[in-house]
Amino acid sequence: MGNPGEINIPPIKREEEVSMKRFRCILCGYIYDPEVGDPDGGIEPGTAFEDLPEDWICPLCGAGKEDFEPEEEE
Repeated sequence: MGNPGEINIPPIKREEEVSMKRFRCILCGYIYDPEVGDPDGGIEPGTAFEDLPEDWICPLCGAGKEDFEPEEEE
């Protein structure tokens, strides 16, 4: 019984680390921060960029998700 629990824990933790990255709009520079979400767009804090609806758009310039890239961490 211990093995299924051990198998499930590492992928979940790794997925959380990857999905909580900030993304920058390459057109206007808006930063989507998953810790903040997009309250005006109905996106709750804690929503990973990958989990945003496909039709979500940049609240500043209207660009689609395809115009965002992961923000480089320094």
